[in-house]
Amino acid sequence: MKNLNRRTFLKHSSLGLLGVSLMGCASKQQQSPNFVIIFIDDMGYGDTSRTGHPTISTPNLDRLADQGVTMTQFYSVAAVCSPSRAALLTGRYQIRNGVTKVLFPYHDVGLPKTEKTLASLLKQKSYATACIGKWHLGHHPEFLPTSHGFDYYYGIPYSNDMDVKEWGGIPTPLMRNETIIEQPCDQTTITKRYTQESKKFIQEHKDKPFFLYLAHTMPHFPLFRSEKFVDISRRGLYGDVISELDWSVGQIMDCLKQQGLEKNTLLIFTSDNGPWTMKGVQGGSSGLLRGGKASTFEGGVREPFIARFPGKLPAGSINMEVATTMDLFTTCLTLAGVPVPDDRPIDGNDLMPVWRNEQSSKSDPVYFYWDDKLAAMRSGKYKLHFRKHIGNWVWVDCDPLELYDLEIDPSEKYEISAQFPEIVSRLTEQAEKFKKEIAERGENKELIEKLENWQQS
Repeated sequence: MKNLNRRTFLKHSSLGLLGVSLMGCASKQQQSPNFVIIFIDDMGYGDTSRTGHPTISTPNLDRLADQGVTMTQFYSVAAVCSPSRAALLTGRYQIRNGVTKVLFPYHDVGLPKTEKTLASLLKQKSYATACIGKWHLGHHPEFLPTSHGFDYYYGIPYSNDMDVKEWGGIPTPLMRNETIIEQPCDQTTITKRYTQESKKFIQEHKDKPFFLYLAHTMPHFPLFRSEKFVDISRRGLYGDVISELDWSVGQIMDCLKQQGLEKNTLLIFTSDNGPWTMKGVQGGSSGLLRGGKASTFEGGVREPFIARFPGKLPAGSINMEVATTMDLFTTCLTLAGVPVPDDRPIDGNDLMPVWRNEQSSKSDPVYFYWDDKLAAMRSGKYKLHFRKHIGNWVWVDCDPLELYDLEIDPSEKYEISAQFPEIVSRLTEQAEKFKKEIAERGENKELIEKLENWQQS
């Protein structure tokens, strides 16, 4: 270099720096995308300002919707906590992965080790993984997040109301990895602390791909919020709780932007099941939908949903396709370049082409189970109910079967089976084939039977 004149030196130096700069840009562009799934507990379809609640303000969710895709027909395939989480993380119906019931502190079972979770599969591409919040897929060490592909866990291992005598009588624990660090947990600050832990994880792993599963404990009953959010909502205590959750969403959005990760992160917001309407004013709202938690009517399983991926998804768009939480499993794996398992049935589909309006959803039909029994199914615009919840956790068979046209009647007010017997017959035949396939495979049959026996005893 000493034989080059000043002009030549500067020219070569500039080209070199440009090359390094371009290599750096290429490296950033080629980095696998990050995934953040914010999973709310018992939030209703009508619990946001964007979905029409008159006294709940959710400015950060509104901002997220303005920047992303809102799905109006997005489902959890379960109407209660544990099965919905198992389906999300495995991409498989609960009748396949074995977690067909809510797990309690007296249960010594959990999500089977043979199941492949989104977190465990992303490890193939060296993702950093964290579960922050409610787990509820088994609280013994062999079932905790750290045994299912997560590098780090911070949260309450089951529902925050499970400290009653009949369910174990153990004061609600807060855990870090496999260790209880606080008992009973101070839940007045739990949303705030989950948010702080999530931001810390993002900041510490900004230089490598990561998967953050932020599964909030709230607004599951009993309700708690931190001092800053006391009496700020006209909706009362429940509104205060939703306001703090909305604040948390804003904090995650801002953190991603501050760390320069916004454009390379798929950020998803949804809920595990509908609102716990049996709790009255301390439960949420299903909006125009019928039913709530513990029901496979629309209010129990259709969830608020937003996906944001700047530059890769159309901002501010409304998508009316049908999709489920199981689709998130396949979507994230496909984006990460991880093969979707082919050694077992996977019920989720890649939603990226759907969100970009390039194709229709492949999530048809969708089956809804209660425990180990098929309760309802959706195919096209029709929903057929085989069993229904009539209140206080009581279920009865539908006689006759109940059929609804959800595109005309999303509130499921007008039963039309007598008008369309051929549709009832076609969907029933389809359901019987699915049940036969499930029975023939017999996946996790021992766990399913064990959970059934527990309930009966």
